[in-house]
Amino acid sequence: MTIIEKSTLIGKPIPKLDAPSKVTGEARYLQDIELPGMLHGKILRTDRVHARILSIDTTAAKALRGVHAVITAEDTPGVPLGHGRDNPPLKGDRVRCIRDEVAAVAAESEEIAAEAVRLIKVEYEDLPAVFSPADALKEGAPVIHDAHPNNIPFTFNYDHGDIAKGERESDTIVEDTFRLHFVTHCCMGVSGIIANFDSQGMLTLYSQTQMPFLFKRDLSRIIEVPPEKIRVIQPVIGGAFGSKLDIYPFEPICIFLAKATRRPVRLVYTREEEFLASPTRQPVELTLRSGVRKDGTLTFREVSTLHDNGGHTSWGATTPFVMMQTFSSLYRAEHCRYQTTVVYTNNPYSGAFRGYGNLQATFAVESHMDKLAAAVEMNPFEFRLHNAQECGETTPQGMIFQTCGLRDCLQLATDKSDFVRKHKEYAAGQQGPVKRGIGMASLLHVGGGAKIYHTDGCGTILKIDDYAKVTVMTGSSEIGQGSETVIAQFVAEELGLGVSQVEVINNDSEIRPWDVGVHASRTTFVAGNSALRAARKARQKLLQAAGPKLDANPEDLDLRGGHVVREDTGEALLELGKLIRALHFRDKHEIVVTSEYYEPPSVMQDKEFKGNVSPTYAFGTHVAEVEVDTQTGIVRVVKVTAVHDVGRVINKLGIEGQIEGGVVMGVGYATRENLVVDAGRVMNPSFRDYKLVTAPEIPEIDIACVETMDPYGPAGAKGIGEAPSICISPAIVNAVHNATGVRFYELPLTPEKVLRTLQSAQESGE
Repeated sequence: MTIIEKSTLIGKPIPKLDAPSKVTGEARYLQDIELPGMLHGKILRTDRVHARILSIDTTAAKALRGVHAVITAEDTPGVPLGHGRDNPPLKGDRVRCIRDEVAAVAAESEEIAAEAVRLIKVEYEDLPAVFSPADALKEGAPVIHDAHPNNIPFTFNYDHGDIAKGERESDTIVEDTFRLHFVTHCCMGVSGIIANFDSQGMLTLYSQTQMPFLFKRDLSRIIEVPPEKIRVIQPVIGGAFGSKLDIYPFEPICIFLAKATRRPVRLVYTREEEFLASPTRQPVELTLRSGVRKDGTLTFREVSTLHDNGGHTSWGATTPFVMMQTFSSLYRAEHCRYQTTVVYTNNPYSGAFRGYGNLQATFAVESHMDKLAAAVEMNPFEFRLHNAQECGETTPQGMIFQTCGLRDCLQLATDKSDFVRKHKEYAAGQQGPVKRGIGMASLLHVGGGAKIYHTDGCGTILKIDDYAKVTVMTGSSEIGQGSETVIAQFVAEELGLGVSQVEVINNDSEIRPWDVGVHASRTTFVAGNSALRAARKARQKLLQAAGPKLDANPEDLDLRGGHVVREDTGEALLELGKLIRALHFRDKHEIVVTSEYYEPPSVMQDKEFKGNVSPTYAFGTHVAEVEVDTQTGIVRVVKVTAVHDVGRVINKLGIEGQIEGGVVMGVGYATRENLVVDAGRVMNPSFRDYKLVTAPEIPEIDIACVETMDPYGPAGAKGIGEAPSICISPAIVNAVHNATGVRFYELPLTPEKVLRTLQSAQESGE
């Protein structure tokens, strides 16, 4: 008799399913795909920040040997794209920022295409330009888009409570202005696409998009090809972080080149193009007023922000939607007012980026939390704990915290880092030029998607072959975050199999079910729920079929270790493959099921931005310990304690990787990364000049997870893909203040900026 004990895959450290192919070089990225007769595309971008196009001469480019097509705006439908529908793929009248596309070439090689681009002559008439939102709002400022003569494409306004009452109830009011900067995604895989029309007019795209089905829908309008004639295949994606969430001009341009040449065309950015032309994290100027009572109770927050929209509108313009949730609901704030103006300039435009505006908002809020704590003579930890929400609360904006581990995150991060003792000790003063400091910050973010579309959901098709090999076709996309591994865990757990017996297929729109895409930390929650439902359906079918064959009640049976077993004893009764083969040959029955998870318990917010926008919310607290060299201005992050409310840990290895990666990204935002834009031009388009955090600079990272077992999450889990990057920058700035007594309101903390600010503070006697 064989006994198979009950075990679980949930919470175990499971290596990513795609790791072997990536480390061995078997994985095929876009650059590895070669189609018969494929041409190479290149784009001519303007060298002007704002100008009228007078003429484009493509004669010499067309005459170059090996060139198959040269196109301009005249050769395309001219339908604008992007979230604001203000960005035609090729510009025929005006250019509005340095990355604007003017013409494109398809040729036999990348070298020939690049030479052809250099041969295109464009005559411009320069126009007045504007490079700051404040200047763009002034009377007489250049108008960037005629449809918006005030240079304002969007405004966001939210309030709850009564700010005037909050001011009267406050014993201390703090007001500061924060300035946040351009950074870029720095995906190791540069942007690109392959377009190919077949003889029947079917368009196949090899695309890195994060939203293949919405990509088909939105692209169809721009390229004038019916969506049912578009197939999207996603090769292995070398990073996204939100950068592939929108449609960008290079994608329809490549399609127009394929249509013009009747051959497949691949268009891939160079690294310099990736810096110049890919979307950025949006710069923000943010003024925050906060009030507090003597007992440490927050009274109000009043926020006004100016968002630099750049020359066109992409998803970066909508980040205020997420920012307001932090201002309204990170800690209890009885009164809140939030006003944002999104402003066109002639700078590069911004897109979606991990954290989606929350890094900027949390930097301001958590800097103020430290200042307010000092004003009422409370330790920063005690002050945060006093104002932190608990499970079951509904915020004034309408967000329902079914689970909330914020208080537990604060307590555990404090205990693990010895925060209270160290904060007091470091603030008391230290000898020598190198000062130590410790700081903390917390976060609130959506943990199960955000209801930004009228329908949110994901489908799953699951089949089991006659040797108990499971194939899961999921609508969700794998962009490096490990979603396919988590989905395989859910399925394997339910069917009593090993993860190696589950294959996840998620890269072809013709095969996989529908999904709205990778964004808002939704994949584990939404796609995981869908896959779990499919696995439960399959499990039920298997046990129902096994019962009569084993003369047993199906409710008394279980699936473990690839067998049907007695649930109470674990006695192995029938090998699962044998059961399935019997179903195939004798009962003429297939184990193929479909499932879906649609409309999770969240709502579209109303016109006042109130409502429970996500079915669950992620919380976390980071404590950063730093060393500041007051003679050089160098800030070294020594240790980060990162504690997150994850609902439930599904893949321990995966969640640790997500947290580590998010921390490093946040450290870069705080201390290194800065896309230098001067008068609309990117000045540092290379890894030599754009400073990333490298391996020797990564601090010790102590990770802990708080499990709150979310009632709606699959196996209790929440999504935390974005959360780990959000609150590390204010924790670092608070630590620098603890070390030096000097507070910073702009990032990044470069040595020059730190040294200059420390010297200025010393000279002024602060």
